[in-house]
This record gives sequence, structure tokens and C-alpha cells, in this order.
Amino acid sequence: MSHLIHRDLRRTPPVAVCAFGMQVRDSAGHTYLDASGGAAVSSLGHGHPDVLAAMQAQLKVAAYAHTSFFTTEVAEELGERLAQDAPGDLNYAYLVSGGSEAIEAALKLARQYFVEHGETERRVFIARRQSYHGNTLGALALGGNEYRRRHFEPMLMDVARVSPCFEYRERRAGQDVNEYTANLLQELEAKILDLGPQHVIGFCAETVVGATSGAVPPTPGYFKGVRALCDKYGILMIADEVMCGMGRTGTLYAIEQEGVVPDIVALGKGLGAGYQPIGAVIARDHIVQRLRSGSGVFQHGHTYVGHPVAAAAALAVQKVIRRDSLLGAVTVRGAAFKRMLREAFGMHPHVGDIRGRGMLLALELVQDREAKRPFDPDLRLHAAVKDACMACGLMVYPMGGTIDGQRGDHVLLAPPFIASEADLQQIVARLSDGLERALRQLRPASGNPGPGRGG
Repeated sequence: MSHLIHRDLRRTPPVAVCAFGMQVRDSAGHTYLDASGGAAVSSLGHGHPDVLAAMQAQLKVAAYAHTSFFTTEVAEELGERLAQDAPGDLNYAYLVSGGSEAIEAALKLARQYFVEHGETERRVFIARRQSYHGNTLGALALGGNEYRRRHFEPMLMDVARVSPCFEYRERRAGQDVNEYTANLLQELEAKILDLGPQHVIGFCAETVVGATSGAVPPTPGYFKGVRALCDKYGILMIADEVMCGMGRTGTLYAIEQEGVVPDIVALGKGLGAGYQPIGAVIARDHIVQRLRSGSGVFQHGHTYVGHPVAAAAALAVQKVIRRDSLLGAVTVRGAAFKRMLREAFGMHPHVGDIRGRGMLLALELVQDREAKRPFDPDLRLHAAVKDACMACGLMVYPMGGTIDGQRGDHVLLAPPFIASEADLQQIVARLSDGLERALRQLRPASGNPGPGRGG
């Protein structure tokens, strides 16, 4: 019997005993191809020698130094690298231990920015329906995933909501994409005015939506419009790049592709590529300068912020990405991967949409392709797909509740940046087998969803 509290309390997951490159092996001798980077984390794959060497070297120098007493050379170098690579004047980094911590720190930094200026009535954040920003209470409150929130609702702060930028599900038939985008921006402006701009701290959104809805990119011009509204009404723009940042979409910061500079960016996952728990908040000059010229402190902190071994791992990851030109590889291989997925699943009767950017892609699964009708959520198709793919030796990241936290299923794919074309072909083949296995299992219960199409 396991004495750990596992995610699923009714079964113990396989025991991982070895991980190398894109492979994970369990104690029963089964090997799995990691097509999701764990949870879009393992951008360099497992066991990268450069990262391991950097961690070992830092352990010999200083394994830990509390930031109320010391900084470290490696943390300073990582901060410099993140600032140099960030767009615009995003010149300051605050190192934390993961994505949820990064969001929490971003919320507090944004609030304190206005408090330092005497604007204490600023207390409201605006976020989007069906969003996800983390599992700590502040991050959970910011997120709009009703399934994840429902047990904890009485404990969560109020957050204003607007519609997601989710073209496949939300753009009406016959509606021009520019009109759709304009309507979203009009809705955001109306929400700001309804709340009173003097009460709003900021607007937060994932640049490319990750797990909750499955690799949903913004429509052209959406974030430029958001930036303009934030400037017009004097509120902050916060980009959540915990999943989509650090090269996952083909640029180090996903927001670079939108041609705007947010006031604050939250990072996690790929920053340390899974080698150590680490996240970061990146802030523009004016945010930090206001605090520096005011109270002189950021009223926030955790025991493990700025952890030197975590910083060493993240810095090594950044160096490998640059040295090996992996951003270009993500762009080229990502385009090839999307093409493979479209060739294999483009006419599949139960794949409604294939979307994403770079190495962050997803398939949305539907009962009826023409009507975009999802499967009955009681069937838990996403869970069946995960189990079936594991049986095929493939790790993918399926999720349910794609549409509204309850209905809809998708499969998120986020392979390491080091994936070869042969690896991607293998992913597509195994995914095809896994999807067909899952659909066959559901047919007796769902009244035959129709013939599948293998890849």
C-alpha cells in the first residue's frame, strides 16, 4: 500500500524508475514515449547532461541560500538572461518555485504597484471564462475553470469574467474573425467600465491557452487590442505563460508573436524543463521603479524563492535552447507535427479541431464533427484516451471540460523540443492506435459513435 496521497486515490500510478531523452520506463519494464513533456514541462527531454552537470556544480558551491540574507551568482545570471531575452522593458525577474507561485506573486505585485501610488481602491482582476492559472487559492480564484473551482468557491476572491478568445467554439457561423475579435474587445471594455477603471488592477490571460481548453491560440490582433485597452484605462496587462512560454510556441516568450509587451509575465514549467521546481515573474521597469521609489520592498516571499540549484538548472536549460537553436527547431518541427496530425486526423469523424502553435498542439474530440457536439461527459473519454495511450506506450495530456469545465474532451500534445521527425511520426501512430482503442471501449455505452480512422 502506498502512503502517498496520489491524484487518483483509487489506484497507484506506475512507478517511474528511469527516464532518458523522450522515454520514461516503469518498474514493470514498460517504456513510454513522452509526447506531453509530462505536463508541457520537459522541453529538453529527460537526463540532459548539460543540465545535470550544472546542477551538480551548483550543489558543490551552494545548495541553498535564503534570499533575505544572500543573492547568488547563478540567480543573478538567470535574471539577467531572462531580462535580456524578454521583449521591451521586461527587465526584472522574481524567481519562485513554480507556475502557481508565479501567478500569486504577479497578483500581489500588481496590487502593490497601485497601493504604492495611493490607489488602494484597486482590488479587482479581470480574467476569462474557462481559463486556468494554477491551483493555489489566488491563482484558482483568477482562473475560470468551474470544475476546478467548485469545491473551494467560498474561499476564493471575486474575479470579473469575460469571454475566452476561443475561435473554434465561440465564433458564430458566418461571423468574420475580425468582427469576432472586435466583439471580444468590446466586451472587455464594457466590463472595465462597468467595474469602474479606478477599481481594476489588471487583466490576466494565457497567451496561448494550455491544459484547460487545449492549445487555443489568440485571434489576430486580440492581444494588441487588449494592450490598447489596458493603456487607455490605466490597468495592468498580465500574461500567463506558465505553459506556453520559454520556447514552447517557437519564441522564448509566446507574447512576442503578438507584437505587444505585457506589464507582467508569469513563467513556470519549461523554465526549468522539469529538472528543478522553478517559476518566475518578469516585470517591466515602471512596475519595479514605483516600488523602489516608494516602500522599497516587495511584500512577498517564500522559503525557496531564488533557489540556487533551481536557478542553475533553469540557466542551463536556457543556454542549451540558445546553443542548439531549439527555438527554430520548435517552429520547423512544430509545423511538421501539425501537418502529420492533420494528415492522420484531419478527416477523423471524432476530431473536431487540430490547433496550437509550435510544440503546443491539441486535438479536440467530438461526438458529431459537423455540429461540434461533444461526447457525454459521463463517458470520460479523455480518461479513456489517456489509459489507452499508456497501453500503447505513449504519454499524452488529455483533459475533460474543454468547453465549460464539464463538457468537451481534448488531447494536449507538448513533446520535448528535441523530438525528431521520426519521434513525431511515432507519436502520431501511437495516438491513432490509442484513440481507436478508447473509442472502441466507449461504443457499447454510447450507442456507437461511428467508425474511426486509423493513422
